[in-house]
Amino acid sequence: MAANNDFKLDGKIALVTGASRGIGAAVASGFAAHGATVVLASRKLDALEQVVGAIEKEGGRATAMVCNTGRPEEIHGLFDRISEELGRLDILVNNAATNPFSGPVADTPEWAFDKTVAVNMKGYFLACQRAARLMVAQGSGSIINMASVAAYAALPMQTVYSMTKAAVVALTKGLAREVGPRGVRVNAIAPGVVKTHFSRALSENPEVSGALMELTALKRFGEPSEIVGAALYLASDLSSYTTGSVILCDGGSLA
Repeated sequence: MAANNDFKLDGKIALVTGASRGIGAAVASGFAAHGATVVLASRKLDALEQVVGAIEKEGGRATAMVCNTGRPEEIHGLFDRISEELGRLDILVNNAATNPFSGPVADTPEWAFDKTVAVNMKGYFLACQRAARLMVAQGSGSIINMASVAAYAALPMQTVYSMTKAAVVALTKGLAREVGPRGVRVNAIAPGVVKTHFSRALSENPEVSGALMELTALKRFGEPSEIVGAALYLASDLSSYTTGSVILCDGGSLA
């Protein structure tokens, strides 16, 4: 049988949140390289425009839209704009996240709990809700939620963050069952420690980084580019029979 590139995303409209750096920027760039028109969303326009410029320099199509996913009104505004300007949405990557506090549950400030839940749980829920409406109406689509190995094995002093990522897994599975009959797939990716600005409290902390690295089968932390393949698979037709699943990209830390 002749080989073909089913990773192609030609004609697809993709939204990636938290796309100004790290995993989000890498995934957005990977989607654009495979033919998608990518909407990059995050809180800071200047950082987004740098990623858009890099994508366009490589011949890709991308646009920046400011959105703080901890604010419901901004999520609704983002999806309203996508509907008005682009007319459809084929792929959503829920990637924006926050983790403002590291420490024992007993010492966790209520404001830190509220902020983490607002972005990592409510933000994901509202984006999934709006994307699902668009995709069900058009009869197709792929939602990809960025979870974490912390959903399965709580990271030290990261209980609230771990709790929200467990909720992301539950949201993924529940929504997959609801919208599957309408042609929409919902999956998640659970990275381990990936070397990004977001994870530097773990990857650059000498008290915990060595122990975390030792837990991995590969004896190293990941790079943002190493999450792109899983996202491409879930976004493309190659995963047409995959829904309600979580792909571990953790270097074997849960093995």
